[in-house]
Amino acid sequence: MQEAKKFSLLGFGVQMLFALGLCLNNAAEAKQESQSTAFSKQYTGSRSCIKCHKSFYKLWSTSHHGLAMQAFSAEFVRKEFAGGSGEIVVGKKRYRAVIDGENGWICERRGDGEKRYAIEHAMGGKNVYYFLTPMQRGRLQVLPLAYDVRKKEWFNATASMIRHFGDAGDERLDWTDSALTFNTSCYSCHVSQLSSNYDLATDTYKTVWVESGINCDTCHGPCLEHVKVCEQLPEGDTPDDLKLISAKAFDTKQTNDSCTPCHAKTRPLTTTYKPGERFFDHYDLVTLENRDFYPDGRDLGENYTYTLWRMSGCAKSGKLDCMHCHTSSGRYRFENTHGNGACFPCHEKLIKTAAEHSHHAVGSEGSKCVSCHMAQTEFARMRRSDHSMLPPSPAATMKYKSPNACNLCHKDKTPEWADKWVRKWYGDNYQSKTLYRAGLVDEARKSNWSRLAKMLDYITDEDRDEIYVASLIRLLRACDDDRKWPALRKALKNSSPLVRSAAADGLAGNFAASRNALLTATEDDYLVVRIQAANALSGYPRDRLDSSDLKRLNPASTEFETSLKCRPDDTYSHYNLGNYYLNRGRPDKALECFRISSKLRPDNILPLVNASVLYAQLGKALKAEQSLRRALEVEPENAEANFNLALLVAEKGDKGQAEKCLQTALNTHPQFAEAAYNLGVLLAGDRIDEAVLWCDKAHQLRPNNPKYAYTLAWFLNECGDCDAAAGKLEPIVNESVAYPAAYSLLAEIYRQQGKHDKAVQVYQRAAALENGAAGAGK
Repeated sequence: MQEAKKFSLLGFGVQMLFALGLCLNNAAEAKQESQSTAFSKQYTGSRSCIKCHKSFYKLWSTSHHGLAMQAFSAEFVRKEFAGGSGEIVVGKKRYRAVIDGENGWICERRGDGEKRYAIEHAMGGKNVYYFLTPMQRGRLQVLPLAYDVRKKEWFNATASMIRHFGDAGDERLDWTDSALTFNTSCYSCHVSQLSSNYDLATDTYKTVWVESGINCDTCHGPCLEHVKVCEQLPEGDTPDDLKLISAKAFDTKQTNDSCTPCHAKTRPLTTTYKPGERFFDHYDLVTLENRDFYPDGRDLGENYTYTLWRMSGCAKSGKLDCMHCHTSSGRYRFENTHGNGACFPCHEKLIKTAAEHSHHAVGSEGSKCVSCHMAQTEFARMRRSDHSMLPPSPAATMKYKSPNACNLCHKDKTPEWADKWVRKWYGDNYQSKTLYRAGLVDEARKSNWSRLAKMLDYITDEDRDEIYVASLIRLLRACDDDRKWPALRKALKNSSPLVRSAAADGLAGNFAASRNALLTATEDDYLVVRIQAANALSGYPRDRLDSSDLKRLNPASTEFETSLKCRPDDTYSHYNLGNYYLNRGRPDKALECFRISSKLRPDNILPLVNASVLYAQLGKALKAEQSLRRALEVEPENAEANFNLALLVAEKGDKGQAEKCLQTALNTHPQFAEAAYNLGVLLAGDRIDEAVLWCDKAHQLRPNNPKYAYTLAWFLNECGDCDAAAGKLEPIVNESVAYPAAYSLLAEIYRQQGKHDKAVQVYQRAAALENGAAGAGK
């Protein structure tokens, strides 16, 4: 998620830092119940397939695909459970699972009171069962206790979902949080042909689905006509037109894309994906800008395979698809073999010399390809294999705490021990590529731009890994160095739609140099690129575009709006739509979207912060302040809300509160250059020594920002340190940066020092710069 919009000391700013509103699932379909009924009649469900496909139905019905969600019944209880649980403490409450024949409840106790929540459905089963209970307004909610299939024990579900970052911990979700509401967050991979039937006006669901589990229609499309045409033929005959989607005709990419809606961490763009269609025409993909990944790309939280899969050399070759290793019902094809057969024929030589390559005995776990290249890790008690297939990198574990296959097996050894052996076996350069890429991502996450040139080189090299390139581009949103713009424009021509879409989004606001490139991108072959380009251009005045430009932009803009409306129950969809309308100069629509976003999720402060900016632009200072104070009730330490409130109260003359808010913003976000700059300006009246320190911090954080350098020089000169002041201004003049005030101040300093020739030279350079700008504007 990106930051919220910020104010500028000299008035309310217009820079927008856009929250993506990432989600882990497919998009809800906003259809009325009558529509969903007609929709569902086209789907026959898996039982209609038994007559002709009995053996496959048997395989499917017992698979994790077929059993992705089950009704909680007596049969289910007999098969899966020995009984209920003891009390499990969750926060200030105690919970226990009660199983009574065919019924089950989760009992909640706080003090002397007890409340029961009926278990209606069970999701999962490969590693864990999560349970659903009906709640108010049609919601199905994930209950606070889950069942570990392998350990045969109940556990605190939400506590297991906590991620442990290197520098901070995650916060446990309350089980009633909307992120754990099945209707919007979980359903797409557990039931088939679902219509959420969400009504925004009443915040109510009337959710229905055709069949629990992932049925035949999910991969083959509506099967009604297929069943009809087959029933009309003599037994054993096959129709010329099967009237369904046949995966046999799919190429490798189509096969892989068909699996990704359930096996990718995505942002849905449509609700209309059909097997065989292209992933990036319906989804955007989350990459390493998200902290659910370690900087080297390994899984930290739950990421659902596809991001790492696209990092795999095997996947990039275009020769490997999901069905090579897995059946269509989700089973592993090589379960009962040693496993290395899965890597034939591409790696035949390495497989035949597995002991030499792996340095583990033939037949041992360590000699299996998957042991080193697809090591299993665990999050929320769910085990997952690393589909990047990258070799283990103990040095990355030492630096970033990411997992590596060596120590996952040799738990009694240290990463240093493993690092010594892999260097001995494979050389010192073996891990260098992984460490280099991870270092760039890690620095970008920390807004450390000391190696910006290296980042830009990586981005502009067509042969670089698209996941790292897209990740770096997205992280560059926080960088205000103008050197990034040419690199992003070049990335807009990258062969990967993922990279092009990230570049289009990153070019927002750089209209002078990037307008034409973005207009071209609005006609890209992929939806994900077109809509990001349209959003990037949303702040560009329409009256500066001619009819041919508008003919290109308008369809993509409509696609962008439509993409945000496909999840009417999602707070970030409304927030992002509000930002779009704000950019388009439609304040009433923007404020309404921000209002809905806040209503759907009161603890989301982003719409409150951006609404405050809009109120301020409309001259409604009181409403702006009220909106910010509401945000700070939710997150008292939030950097952006404190920063914006500081500027607002400073304009009212309350410097004491403004200082306090800016200090809080900097405590929360020490790299917040704008806050340091504004604090320096605020203190300059009577505490100029402190002003110099804060302006110097801002300048160090953003050395290429001429305003920060000029302001620091001004205060230094006021303190009598004219040499230091000149030293801050000279790079601006020498590099011909268009910041006239810096030229005037430097010339005046030279004149006071008696350096009249230098002063004249500065005036001449300023005049030349002004004449050049005037000539360019003719």
